[in-house]
Formats: sequence, structure tokens, C-alpha cells
Amino acid sequence: MATEGGGKEMNEIKTQFTTREGLYKLLPHSEYSRPNRVPFNSQGSNPVRVSFVNLNDQSGNGDRLCFNVGRELYFYIYKGVRKAADLSKPIDKRIYKGTQPTCHDFSHLTATAESVSLLVGFSAGQVQLIDPIKKETSKLFNEERLIDKSRVTCVKWVPGSESLFLVAHSSGNMYLYNVEHACGTTAPHYQLLKQGESFAVHTCKSKSTRNPLLKWTVGEGALNEFAFSPDGKFLACVSQDGFLRVFNFDSVELHGTMKSYFGGLLCVCWSPDGKYIVTGGEDDLVTVWSFGDCRVIARGHGHKSWVSVVAFDPYTTSVEESDPMEFSGSDEDFQDLLHFGRDRANSTQSRLSKRNSTESRPVSVTYRFGSVGQDTQLCLWDLTEDILFPHQPLSRARTHTNVMNATSPPAGSTGNSVTTPGNSAPPPLPRSNSLPHSAVSSTGSKGSIADGAIASGVSKFATLSLHDRKDRHHEKDHKRNHSMGHISSKSSDKLNLVTKTKTDPAKTLGTPLCPRMEDVPLLEPLICKKIAHERLTVLIFLEDCIVTACQEGFICTWGRPGKVVSFNP
Repeated sequence: MATEGGGKEMNEIKTQFTTREGLYKLLPHSEYSRPNRVPFNSQGSNPVRVSFVNLNDQSGNGDRLCFNVGRELYFYIYKGVRKAADLSKPIDKRIYKGTQPTCHDFSHLTATAESVSLLVGFSAGQVQLIDPIKKETSKLFNEERLIDKSRVTCVKWVPGSESLFLVAHSSGNMYLYNVEHACGTTAPHYQLLKQGESFAVHTCKSKSTRNPLLKWTVGEGALNEFAFSPDGKFLACVSQDGFLRVFNFDSVELHGTMKSYFGGLLCVCWSPDGKYIVTGGEDDLVTVWSFGDCRVIARGHGHKSWVSVVAFDPYTTSVEESDPMEFSGSDEDFQDLLHFGRDRANSTQSRLSKRNSTESRPVSVTYRFGSVGQDTQLCLWDLTEDILFPHQPLSRARTHTNVMNATSPPAGSTGNSVTTPGNSAPPPLPRSNSLPHSAVSSTGSKGSIADGAIASGVSKFATLSLHDRKDRHHEKDHKRNHSMGHISSKSSDKLNLVTKTKTDPAKTLGTPLCPRMEDVPLLEPLICKKIAHERLTVLIFLEDCIVTACQEGFICTWGRPGKVVSFNP
């Protein structure tokens, strides 16, 4: 475990923490906020968000920072660990009336020292395109709110495109826009393009091309966040109905789904190589989902309230290997790379690209990711190869049996390609909330484990209508703000009703969509530290630091081990 920074009291805010890499330290002089440094009264306001862009200028100080606080939007030079922040000189500052900025995203493709394109979403549904360097407002989309009147929850440029961007709303709809096109003076008329379980995609019917180009309707309730895969081909969406849905963005096909343990999912991110997706939400958990297998491979329990942001740390993710690199995908994948013309290679991705190849498996793989929550805590997690590669030789798997989990694999599963997760979980993963009926559930779960062999194919297009009739009485038992510590003892009997999952499709718990707690390894955080007074809303991993922000409007920089430079404020 990490050493504590500061005092020993539980409620004291930490200013440093230690992991195996060394000491991470809060840099007070690198704190960004409103110029007066007064804590923002955040009651009823939208979450503080932070966006970064690098302008690639010759000075070597090309990082720029944008953040929203209440009705205000700020644009600063970000000096990181090198120099103290100068809050008296924002490059641009905007104050909005009647609506609040909710989210924003820079175009990294077009950014220069003279010009940068920034998309800003608002609480009343509009999207603005501004240039904070030129101090220009070039366009306003959905100005009359004819497309969608609900709050913008997420806005992002489409990877590889200088003109396309995607906008999600609390209505559960997403819209694809082109900055070159107008929105029209009347409400759009739509024509169905593609429909699947719990999603539909429409095109806009008009004589001349207009925005939006596409309208996606996904799940029920708000669409809280989406994230493009590193290669830009896939789109992961998390919704208030508790579902993660992963789409092939270009073909508009559903790739796979997952259901939260309970409550809505609030945040989502991809691993640097696109092999794994992590979500967080109202079940206080982080959940790791395998993109290739379309299944949950681990959950993490450390937060005491809702998880608001998850993010991978590409600079601490490590792979050790001896074989030469090669492209691991199919010929079609390679053609896709060429066809889309998107730059999909970076050092982390290339090192990880053949990790799934059994012939040339890396010696050691560790993914680092982090999470922040409404409990004001930062958690860091390591995803190691004993979780990633559970399909080990039988003799090795036996030595890794977790005695607190199922004592033996279900009959007939030994030769199966899908083994019981309990069999491959290493002893260091404590099962603090493993259920008392674990031995019973291991035999009772024979059906669901056997189904798991088919699940890698079937769950890609799993029945999403399950959420329409979700386990209502189960939801009532678990209020949204419950922490996981209360769940296992209270609902152990309900969790073991595996046989009903076959006959009653409304029960997702215990199925590949939402495995029971004891059916997947439970991660514990490397560190779990209270670092703010108000709920945390930002977590960004940069090369020499970690950036966090809380609802009071303070953007904090944590210097990585060995990266802190002594400077005078």
C-alpha cells in the first residue's frame, strides 16, 4: 500500500502519495482556477471539466488548458510542472447568460500557435465553435434548440476528421454534425437508417445537406458519456439505464454490451491499445470489460460513492517482450487502417498490439488506470496479466486458485475455453465482499459458465431489451448511494438465483451482461486518497503529471516521480 502524505486523520486532504514508481506530489503553484482563486459555490451547477491541447509552437510551451466553472469558461497557457500558473492573464475568458458550459473538446488536428478550434456544449442544448486564441465565435449549432432541447453531456471531434463532431445529450440522443453545414431554420425530419436492440440511427431528410447528419437514439435515459477507441473505429457509450454499448462507428453496428451492477453508468474510457474498456458509475465500482471477448473481466471496489471519471495512464502501462513487433489483426483490419487514413499508432499501442497472440505473448503486461469520484477520492488501479490472461495451463491455474472463491470449477468446464474466473484469480486479490454461498453458487453457475463459451459471440448482440424490464425490486433494495460494502450480505440469496436467468430474461444479474460479484476478480486500488473538499470531476494523465479537478473549480497538478522541477512562484 502507499504511504500517506500529510497527517493521519482520515478526513485530511492528501498532498502526496507513493506507488511502486515513486512519489507523486501536489504542486500548489501549478494550481489553476478563476483569477480570484475563490472556491466556487457549486450548488446546482454543471461539473467542472478540463480540456487540453498542444499547439506545437516553437517555444516548447505549447500546452493550453480550457476549463468551465459555473457560467464561466477560461483558456490559459498550461505550464505544468515547469512554471507557476499565472492566473492574472487568461488568454480568453467568457461569461454566458441563460445557459452554462457543460463540456468541451479541442481539435488537435487543426491546432496552431495562431488558431485553435474549441467545441463547447451547453446546458440548454446548444454547441458553440470558438477560437480562444483569435477570440472569435465562428458558429453556433442547435441555436434555436430545434434539434435537441436537453443538456449536452459530451462533445468530441470525430478522430481523424477536421470537420465532423459528435454530441450527446441527456435526452439519450447523439448527433453527428459537420462544421461546414448549417442547422436549418426548421426542426429536422428523420429517416431510419439502422435499428437494433435499444438503439436506432436516423439520417436527416432534406433537399440540401444540413445538420445533424445522423441522429443516434441509444438506450433509455441520459447518455452520460461516450469515448472513441484509440483507432477511431469504435464508439463506447454509457447511459443512465446502466448499459455500456459499444458500436462500430462507421458501419453503425452494435459490437457488444454490458450492464452495471446497479444504477447508471457515468463514465467510460479505452485502454491505449483498444483492448479493454473501463466504466464507472452509481454502483461505486469500476468495471473492466474485454473488447475482444465482450465480457466483464474484473471489477474494482475502492470508492464510497459514485465514480465520476475513469482514465487509463498510457505512461505507466508497461509491456515487456522479446519478440519483434508485428501487426496482429486480420487483413481486413489492416485494410481498414489504410482505408480510414487515420493515424492509429503510438508507442504504447504498438507495443501492446500483439498482446492477444498466444504464440508470442508478452512476458508481462500491466495496465494502469485511475478513477475519481463524488467521495472526493482518487484511486489508482493496476490491471495485471493474471487478470488479463486467465486461460493458463491447468497446473498453473490450480496453483492460482483463490480459496475464498469457488472451491472447484463446475463439472465439465475443465476442457472448456471459458474457465471459471475464480480459478484464475490470484491470491493477492482479496475478496472482501465474496458471498457466503460461494461453493453453492459455483455449482449452481454451471449453466451460466457454459453459456459463457457461447457468450463471446452471442453477447455481442445480446438482448438489450433486458433493461426495459430490469430487476425492479433489486433496484429498490440498493439505493443509488449505497457503497459496495453493504451489498454482499444483504442480497446474497438474490444473487444466487442463477436458474431464473434462463427462464426470465429480465434478470441480467448472473448473466454475461452482468456477472455476479463472486464470478469475476475483485481489484483493490493501489492507492485511494482523499484529495479535495468537493466531488472530483476531472482526471487526466499527462506525461509528467496527473491533472485532477473538483467542483470548487480548482485544477490541480500532481508531479510524477522524478518530474518535479523546483521553481519560484
